[in-house]
Formats: sequence, structure tokens, C-alpha cells
Amino acid sequence: MTSVGNFTKFLILCLVWGLTWIAVKIGVTTVPPMLFAATRFICAGIVLLGWGAIRRSLTLMQGQHVVRLLVTSLLMITLCYGPLFWGMKFVPSGTAAVLEMSLTPLALLVFGIALSEEGWSIVRFGAMVLGMAGLAVLFAPALAATNAGSSAVLGLVAVAWAAISSAWGSVLARPLISRYGSVVLSGSTTLIGGGVLLAASFIMEPDAAAAIGTMWSWRAIAGWLFLVIFGSLIGYSIYMQLLRDIGPSRAGSFAFVSPVIAVGVGALLAGEAITLQSVTGMILMMLAAGGCLFADRLESLLLAARKA
Repeated sequence: MTSVGNFTKFLILCLVWGLTWIAVKIGVTTVPPMLFAATRFICAGIVLLGWGAIRRSLTLMQGQHVVRLLVTSLLMITLCYGPLFWGMKFVPSGTAAVLEMSLTPLALLVFGIALSEEGWSIVRFGAMVLGMAGLAVLFAPALAATNAGSSAVLGLVAVAWAAISSAWGSVLARPLISRYGSVVLSGSTTLIGGGVLLAASFIMEPDAAAAIGTMWSWRAIAGWLFLVIFGSLIGYSIYMQLLRDIGPSRAGSFAFVSPVIAVGVGALLAGEAITLQSVTGMILMMLAAGGCLFADRLESLLLAARKA
């Protein structure tokens, strides 16, 4: 895959995943969150695996690969999007996007180091410290004005966990993508993870059974279709390809651009406020993510400067 091809995929991913936040926010206001997420992924998984069958590119997994696939599916889909969609009931879409996407590169780095996919360095450590400072700047006012047991705090925790779970699953998925292809992995993880999420929805969401048998509002349907087509069939498949071709940390750098898109859309369409403090926090976290992504290049520059 050429660098131009990867860069084009990266730009598409940033745009698509930046716009998905408002679609999620619209859907979860009227449809049980886990049900909304589960049906989206099940539909996308069926379409992707069907496409793989037509192309005759499906390969059955065996042994430890099956176990890794199951764990990856739970981490990337069930344990990520379930808490994420639930948390967005209580957190503005722009805030949720900044939190989840700014934590993603940092979490990818941590799991990459733990699983020997990344190397440790002082630059990466500094980036993590900067990212935590950005989070403190962004969310300190909201947390100070909120009771510790409130839904808003739990919503923030759920969104943060979604980033951690997704990053963990992404690092575990990379060897499988290289072996079986992005279509198989995208379809399998979305179908398996979505199926478990649907079961959890019926258990944990009392109105899920009724909601699945009734007509949703046109806004919820439009958001759901956008998420299936652009968020999963296009965006999730591209993300899998980038994980394979450029690695977890670089694939996670979509977080540089997508939060800006999400915050802008949230302000224009949902009337969500943008303050100087929130912008400052977002800039700090983007700088932190940039430090994680370009750590090797920055270290080379620092080494060259010392020698000069």
C-alpha cells in the first residue's frame, strides 16, 4: 500500500469518525444505547462477511486465533461501544469525542509497549504527562460542579474506558488482520461483538425488547444508517487496514483531526458550547497525541541537535 493510499484512508477515517459522534448522540436520545450500537454492528458484520463470501476471501480461524478473535471482538466492540453509547447519554458529543479520541493514542501506546509493539522513550512519557494535563484542564470545571455519584461523572468514566478497551483490542487484532485480512476481521469482530452487546442490551436495558419491535424516529434511523454505512462499513474497515499497514499508534492518530470535526459539528447542530478552557485542553491533548505519534522523529531531531 502506497503512502498516498494510506494518507487518503487516514483523511477519510478522520472525517467519517469525526461525524459519527453527532449521529450517536441523536440515536441514543430516543433508542436504548446498547441496542442502538448492537444492531448497527450486527448489520455491518453480516454485510462485511457476506461481501467476503462473495469474493471468496473468507478463511476459517483455528486454535488460539479463535480465542484472540473472541477477546478482540469483546474489547473493540462490546466493552467499548456499550459503555461509550451509554456514557454519551450524559456527556455532550464534542466532550465525549475529545476525551475518547485524545485517550486513544495514549492507550494505544501503553498497550503497544506492554505487548512489544512499541518502544518506550522519554518523549512518549512527556506526551502522556501533557495529555493528562490537557484532560485536567478540559474536565476540571465540569467535575468540580458535579457530585461524585452523578450520571455525568459516570458518563465520563464510561467514555474513557471505551478508549482503553478499543486500544487494547486494536493492538491484539493486528496479527489477525495481517493473517486473515481486514474484511474478515472487520466482519467477524463487529458480528461477534455486536451479538454479545445485543444480549447485554436485552438483559440490562428494560425497554430494549419493546424498542426493537417499534418504529424509530426518522432522526434515529438516519443516525443508525450513517453509523452502519460510514462508521462501520467504511470507517471501521479502513481503521483495520491502517492498523495492519502503519501500526496501532499511527492508526490512532486520527484523533488529531476527528475531535475538531466533532466539536465543530456539535456546536453548529446541537448548540454545544465551546470555551477557551476547553480549546486549551483540546490543544494540549492533541500535542500529546502528536508527541506519541512522532516520538521517534522527535528523538532523532533532539539527538541531531545535541551532536551539533
